Amino acid sequence: MSTLPQTNPAEATGEAAALLAELKKSVGSVPNMAKAMANSPALLKGWMNLSVALAGGVLPAAVRERLALATAEYNRCTYCLSAHTFLGKNVAKIGDEEIARARHAESTDPHTAALLALSDAIARGRGTVDETAFDTARAAGVTDAEIAEVIGNLALNILTNYFNIVADTDNEFPLVTPHQHA
Repeated sequence: MSTLPQTNPAEATGEAAALLAELKKSVGSVPNMAKAMANSPALLKGWMNLSVALAGGVLPAAVRERLALATAEYNRCTYCLSAHTFLGKNVAKIGDEEIARARHAESTDPHTAALLALSDAIARGRGTVDETAFDTARAAGVTDAEIAEVIGNLALNILTNYFNIVADTDNEFPLVTPHQHA
């Protein structure tokens, strides 16, 4: 059971109602995470705006979904791992093998693998990254814009991971559980 109540979009008022309606119009549904975030319209609006801004960046949806999978796996967020596995398969059209690799911050595509490795190094270093991580990424063709957006996507994914872990958001997606880590 969630630790934060989920706002029913039909009963929402004020800014929360407007944001939930906007989300339903743009994506076709209102995920449970957004219903829980509606307890703070400021948070809901921030998440929506950052998501939209990054979707308009240089990283394609399939890469952003892989980044989300790697971060959810690292942070052990069942809700986000379930959601991004579903979105990765059904929206970004990522195959099962690549989804499995992304959970380990890996890819068969060298450029995507470099982006995932950089994101993983940033997450594991809590923002402190050895210069060789950047040199390796750049040697794989990663641009400064991509580096900046990797950081932005990492921040977005940490936000949603931590929110869903703390809120214990009810999962409406096919369940995917994190791997057991030593």
